[in-house]
Amino acid sequence: MDRASQRTQILANHLLQSSPPSPLSSNACLSYSPPELSENYAFDVKEMRRIIDGHNVEERDWLFGLMRQSKLFNPKEKGGKVFVSPDYNQSMEQQREMTWKRIEYLLERGVFKGWLTEKGEAVEMWKFAGFEVSSIYDHSLFTKLGVHFFLWGGAIKFLGSKHHHEKWLMDSENYLIKGCFAMTELGHGSNVRGVETVTTYDSNTGEFVINTPCESAQKYWIGGAANHATHTVVFSQLHINGTNQGVHAFIVQIRDADGNICPNVRIADCGHKIGLNGVDNGRIWFDNVRVPRENLLNSVADVSPDGKYLSSIENPDQRFAAFMAPLTVGRVNIACTAVYQSKVALAIAIRYALTRRAFSLKPNEPEVLLLDYPSHQRRLIPLVAKIYAMSFAANYLKMLYVKRTPQSNKTIHIVSSSFKATFTWNNMQILQECREACGGQGLKTENRVGHLKGEYDVQSTFEGDNNILMQQVSKALFAEYVAAQKRNKAFKGLGLEHMNKPCPVIPSQLTSSTLRCSQFLVDALCLRERDLLNRFIADVSKCKAEGESTQQAFLMCYQLAEDLGRAFSDRAIFQTFIEAEATLPAGSLKDVLGTLRSLYALICLEDVSYVRYGYLSVENGASVRREITKICSELRPHALALVTSFGIPDAFLSPIAFNWIEANSWSSD
Repeated sequence: MDRASQRTQILANHLLQSSPPSPLSSNACLSYSPPELSENYAFDVKEMRRIIDGHNVEERDWLFGLMRQSKLFNPKEKGGKVFVSPDYNQSMEQQREMTWKRIEYLLERGVFKGWLTEKGEAVEMWKFAGFEVSSIYDHSLFTKLGVHFFLWGGAIKFLGSKHHHEKWLMDSENYLIKGCFAMTELGHGSNVRGVETVTTYDSNTGEFVINTPCESAQKYWIGGAANHATHTVVFSQLHINGTNQGVHAFIVQIRDADGNICPNVRIADCGHKIGLNGVDNGRIWFDNVRVPRENLLNSVADVSPDGKYLSSIENPDQRFAAFMAPLTVGRVNIACTAVYQSKVALAIAIRYALTRRAFSLKPNEPEVLLLDYPSHQRRLIPLVAKIYAMSFAANYLKMLYVKRTPQSNKTIHIVSSSFKATFTWNNMQILQECREACGGQGLKTENRVGHLKGEYDVQSTFEGDNNILMQQVSKALFAEYVAAQKRNKAFKGLGLEHMNKPCPVIPSQLTSSTLRCSQFLVDALCLRERDLLNRFIADVSKCKAEGESTQQAFLMCYQLAEDLGRAFSDRAIFQTFIEAEATLPAGSLKDVLGTLRSLYALICLEDVSYVRYGYLSVENGASVRREITKICSELRPHALALVTSFGIPDAFLSPIAFNWIEANSWSSD
């Protein structure tokens, strides 16, 4: 028998012989079981939602309903459920057009009624709620609305006078006028004082002449400019009789009613971006564009018909600060919507982790749910605690803004800067962790979490670069310290009253009960803020004593400034959690919030600064970590209830939050 025939015979014998019994039994196919069947709610999720949303719950649900009803919001059936989400496979041009059609749809249904023409707490809080809901659907929709209502409309409201309000606000609210906000330039972003656009006044005609003198002065990243905006507020240096009076704001028409670009205005597209492609960002050049004298937004300063500069604010720094007022509400809005985007990601990742299994601990046993692994709990549950804390802080920030007075403007600026940086950084951290926690499913655009990283990355830099905002916070705390010392008076405001008390002392041994004590946690957060502020003062003073200017001293102490900014933010956020918790009656809902409150503060104590600056010993740092793990285990049974309390309708989540097996079946494609 040749070798080929021999091998053929051996193979035939092998295939035809009966197989021995296998020691391994085959597993049944995986099946999906809704987490609601096995997870119990220990508290009222509707009441919890009312507490963390804080306002306009019914109006939010109405707006969610409007979006679900229309094909404009791209409803698609997957796994037996209908989900609404933009089609990110569309071209940039198609995404922009869909964003505009969605705005028209909401406009026709009265969503924006009163948003620019009515005053009072009720309409302002509804506007914030409306933006939060729109951001849950699509960041492009949120941003396009924000530019029009908060930036364009806000500039007219805050910087304009009565005649500006009467002429522009109603038509803007009804979108007869489509506004944008031309502040950022190619060469100047955060440094608004340095913008290079120049405006002069022609007293012979009673007109301002606006000019882009060089390429770096082109207005850049102007949302709405590339396609739809008809008007813009231009921030420009105002030169009167050869003297630069600083940055001022002017209303300029850039397109006519038919969409044609106006004479002496040039507009180009910023092009495709890593996200936010439903917003038509553009670049604008002004070639000696003439506008009427009345188009200067003159609540801060004015120019008389014969060309005299007039302002009740003599100090140029104070005048500039007044012109920056419209940016504050933008920061408030961005901070709050970052919290809601984190809620979307966590709701998806937690629900997936309650139904997806991986690995058996023993042979022939079922695989373990992802969220039953301590490591998975440690990844996600602390982030849930963060979002609860930041929800209370966001509600505090909104009320601080809505109830603003001239005396509170400085506080609003500092708190909004701090929270905007903290919340948006946190959002990017949560989106990344949730993407990874969802494994490969997190990469699919339809599952939202991974794609949203690109959509929301911009929040770290627009309306103020986060690092610069944190430096502003530290400078403001520095100024408060110096002022208190000069007056020889107690600290008052910004939550710094704890500086008037004896310095807290952290016990050498930290027990579980101590680590969960709200007073201890407050003391620990205040201790870090107090010490870092003292260190910052000392280091800046040392640099100045060595001959450095104040500004250079600040720059040289940037690391302390960043640590101080974070310490201020963590303490301020925790304080809002304590205050919200204190309003609740005893019961299961308050109990679980108390546990979340402890977890949030312990996450803050886990920050490297506590060991770096010696507030915690290495042993105490280890005790904090152990307690965090313990609390995560305690909160595991509440995980579904905690994310259900976010109140996000199923249609605004994604297929992996529900029956991900059916959603990926052959018949679903």
